[in-house]
Amino acid sequence: TRKSSRKMNSRSSDLLLRVALEASGQRFTEQRAAVFRYLKLTDVHPTADEVLLAVREELPGISLATVYKSLETLVGCGLAVKLTYADTSARYDGRTDAHHHARCVVCSRVLDLPGDISSNEIEALRREASGFTITGYRLELS
Repeated sequence: TRKSSRKMNSRSSDLLLRVALEASGQRFTEQRAAVFRYLKLTDVHPTADEVLLAVREELPGISLATVYKSLETLVGCGLAVKLTYADTSARYDGRTDAHHHARCVVCSRVLDLPGDISSNEIEALRREASGFTITGYRLELS
């Protein structure tokens, strides 16, 4: 059934969170678990305020400060990605695999894009960036 499937997904995400937190010397908390579960279930790339509103349905007493701390902990453990833009609030992505985004500069909505850039193209760009040590890349269509 749908309810038992949701419960099983909740247990597996809690286990994944526990392992990642312990590996980083962090504690598992219900607040962190609620934030993590929400990020894993959404594809809207929410701001911290949006995470707060969603998680308050499960934990009515959670504060914005706790949400921020939980999000930063998840980012530090590699379980979430922080998308920062100079002109808007940071957004968070529960999807940590390599993927690209499209961002609307009017409403700030962020979408995941399908597809990949070939390793040959990445290598060609690395060669063009002489004098830099490339540590990663992010493709975003605005």
